Amino acid sequence: MSKFKTPSRRGILTGGLGLVGGALAVTGLPSTAYAGDRPQPSEATSTWSKDTSANGWPVTDHDGIAPHKVEGSPITVSLRGGDSATVLLYVARRFFYELDSELRTEDISGHTTDRAVAAAYESNLLSGTALTIRPGAYPLGAKDGFFPQEIQVIRDILADCEGIVRWGGDEKLPKESHFQIDVKPGDKKLPRVAAKIRSWDTTPGAGAGAIDPFTPQRRRDADALARTQAA
Repeated sequence: MSKFKTPSRRGILTGGLGLVGGALAVTGLPSTAYAGDRPQPSEATSTWSKDTSANGWPVTDHDGIAPHKVEGSPITVSLRGGDSATVLLYVARRFFYELDSELRTEDISGHTTDRAVAAAYESNLLSGTALTIRPGAYPLGAKDGFFPQEIQVIRDILADCEGIVRWGGDEKLPKESHFQIDVKPGDKKLPRVAAKIRSWDTTPGAGAGAIDPFTPQRRRDADALARTQAA
C-alpha cells in the first residue's frame, strides 16, 4: 500500500463550475483514489546498457544537465538544456497550473543516472529528455489515475506540443506520471515548437495560465492527436 498522501486540493472544474483567469480552477473536487493506493503489478527491471535512450538522445551522467525552474511554481527539475527543456517545462507548468497546484520539487523527477528500467521508455530519463510527475501516485502499470476532465487537459497540453511529447498513459505498459520528448535530436519540429512556447511568454493572454482546454476547437485538436498517439 502506498504511503503517498493525497493532496487536499486536486482536480479541475468543468465549464459549469467555472474558469479563473482563463485557466481551469483547482479546487476541492473529490479526490480520485490514487493509483499508488491500489495493488501494483510486479515490475521486472533490467539495466539499460545503450549509449542513447529509447527516444534516441545521448545518455549522460551530467553533461548538458541542469536544474530548471518551472515558471510560476516552487518547482525545479533537472533536465537536458535547450529546446527539449523548454517543451518539458511547459508540460510541467500547465500540470501545476491546471491539475495540481500543490506540486513541489520532490513530486517531480527528471534526469537520473540510475539505469534500472522496467519499461524501455523510462530510459529517456537517463538523457534528461523526460520527466515524471508524482510517480508514486501514477506508477508503472496502473491506469485511470485521472478524472476524464483531467485527461482532457493532458490531451490539450500534448496538442500544444504538436506530438513531440508523448505521455506514458498512452503506452501499452502505461505510466501516467511519465512525459517524454518523442523526437530524435535534430528533428526540425522541436525548435519550432519550443520557439512557439517561448513566444507565448511575451504575448499577453497566451500560453500557460491563459488557456481553456475545453473549447470545441481545442477539443478537436486534442482528440485528433490522441488518435495518432494511442499505443
